[in-house]
Amino acid sequence: MKLHIIFFLCALSILTQGQTSPEPFISFPTASEFCASPDGTSIAWVLNDRGLRNVFLKSGNNTVKQITAYADDDGQELTELTFTADGKHILFVRGGAPNTRGESPNPASLTIAPDKALWMVSVSGGDPVKILKGSGFVLSKDSKTDVESVIFSRGGQIHKAELKPDASAVQIFFARGGNYSPVISPDGSEILFVSDRGDHSFIGIFNIGLNKVRWIQPDTNRDMMPVWSPDGKQVAFIRLPGQRAGELSNLTVGQKFSIIVSSASGDQSKAAFNSPGKDGIHNFTYPSPAFSWHSSGRLIFFSEHTGTLHIWSVNPDGSDLKDLTPGSGEVESYTASSDGRTLWFDSNTGDIDRRHIWKTDVRKGLPEQVTKGEGIEMYPATDGKNLYAYSSAFNQAKTLVQFDPASGKIVAAISASGNSVFNSAFFLKPEQIIFTAPDGKKIHGQLFINRSLKGKRPGILFMHGGPTRQMLLGFHYSDYYSQSYAFNQYLAKNGYAVLSVNFRNGIGYGRDFRMSPDQGPRGAVEYQDIVAGGKYLQSLQEVDAGKIGLWGGSYGGYLTAMGLARNPEIFKAGVDLHGVHDWAFRAREFWVPGGWWGLTEKDYNLAVSSSPVADLSGWKAPVLLVSGDDDRNVMFQETTDLAERLREKNITVETLVLPDEVHGFLRYESWKAVFTRASSFFDQFLKK
Repeated sequence: MKLHIIFFLCALSILTQGQTSPEPFISFPTASEFCASPDGTSIAWVLNDRGLRNVFLKSGNNTVKQITAYADDDGQELTELTFTADGKHILFVRGGAPNTRGESPNPASLTIAPDKALWMVSVSGGDPVKILKGSGFVLSKDSKTDVESVIFSRGGQIHKAELKPDASAVQIFFARGGNYSPVISPDGSEILFVSDRGDHSFIGIFNIGLNKVRWIQPDTNRDMMPVWSPDGKQVAFIRLPGQRAGELSNLTVGQKFSIIVSSASGDQSKAAFNSPGKDGIHNFTYPSPAFSWHSSGRLIFFSEHTGTLHIWSVNPDGSDLKDLTPGSGEVESYTASSDGRTLWFDSNTGDIDRRHIWKTDVRKGLPEQVTKGEGIEMYPATDGKNLYAYSSAFNQAKTLVQFDPASGKIVAAISASGNSVFNSAFFLKPEQIIFTAPDGKKIHGQLFINRSLKGKRPGILFMHGGPTRQMLLGFHYSDYYSQSYAFNQYLAKNGYAVLSVNFRNGIGYGRDFRMSPDQGPRGAVEYQDIVAGGKYLQSLQEVDAGKIGLWGGSYGGYLTAMGLARNPEIFKAGVDLHGVHDWAFRAREFWVPGGWWGLTEKDYNLAVSSSPVADLSGWKAPVLLVSGDDDRNVMFQETTDLAERLREKNITVETLVLPDEVHGFLRYESWKAVFTRASSFFDQFLKK
């Protein structure tokens, strides 16, 4: 009997006190890429289970089966999932976009270089067949021959290829500039497209029968996102101001925009909506679809002009402008019901650090909440009859589920895939925390703490990247931040108190919060939120105030390095994943002039002073620097440069370099290696 008690206590100790491996936390399967067959009888999605990405299908008899058999953690993503018109095949793009040298991601260091290409697989299974290289495909069916093809952009020109193995692409027509975003007219006779000319862009229509291009209201502006009216007699598009001399792209400022409606002939046009101010390009770059012409005849679009990101609708003549999603929260995505009356959307209204599904009338607005509780529901979708969405919780990663639209309850978990490694029992419910920055700004965060443990413990601060992100009170809808969330849980299980900080410049709290003045390279205003978070951790009775660490990736890596450089009295160790360390260096050397922040030479002094490298004299703490050397978002040299600067000062610098990995690590083995090393690093320097 005594032996059984000892065994039970040992097992309980393992469950409650710590885990030596992060695998039970990070080995969760996650679903993405929902699509429905044209007749609504089948749905398909992608499931990533420890780096093995495969296409799954649920048919009309509710059976779920795996229809691809990729068996390697090779980092090759599966995207752009869609059914062919007859519903007998599924198309998907395998692989990632090339870097500036034309190399597709190859994080597994495969000796035969991978590419980004369109593949096709039968719904009954079998080996997928490769159609051709490329992405961004639009399906087109010849009404006379019944042959199905894909239309796409390659090398700045619009091409066409039949859906057959090793297809040859044929350029359909020539137009100056970079031509992209082809949209087939409802009758299939014309192709709407964007022609980028650098400082301006045009909307064009190619008539297939006449073999001619006509331009729709050409001007000095940047016209984009064209859509057809349901009857094909009109087109609409987003219009931004043209680029001024010396002007650089700047993600931190807003831009005025208009919605232009034109006859398909191009001889008549009118602005259906003009934004009242510089309302932010954010509303075009993150939600999807950003702009559409609904079957009801109304134009649907995102705008922040009232201070939060909402869905709006307006008649093509500019009348009856409606906020379809009024309230204090923000919206990220939506889908339309098959009858054209309802929009299903996700929002954090009433539950600011989560997401739930809502519905609203396309003409009247009047939103109603559909799902509630402590879960997170995102990306609503429909097969024409049933409502689906991705659902997560504090101990469950993103799973495709079917909802009862009346009650909001889950009818079935579609994509759940059990494996023997992931253990939801190890997860703690994160606590919502709101603290105040020195300038009075209220900052939200999530606290991961095992309150059953006794005594003091080290504290760790986590900062997300972006910075246009928001961490939530559960598994995130992004793969990158699902991994981050799981590691925070792992750290908490292993005796740390972890605070994830939603610092200013992030989404979820309104336009003014996201567009805070003096952010990043123009003053690092958000860094005060990190200091306030560190002091909040120090104030907790469960935390050893002298043992505070911090970690983060990308923008979070930048803030990690800032903490170690500027406040060594608070932060005693850090793990910096592919962080920005010198804003001016990024602006000078990055492949986009100004580094996407619009920095010119006159900004460089301020950019340097807003960077960790501005003053390393106070940096004393050890740091683990992590990066993949095929990073397409932050130059690998940012890591090289900081490592050498710190080594010259005899600072303890450890590195974990992942050959051929990209910014958002694509392999499960990469995440496991990073978190195993990071955990060991924190144990060494914060638990001694």
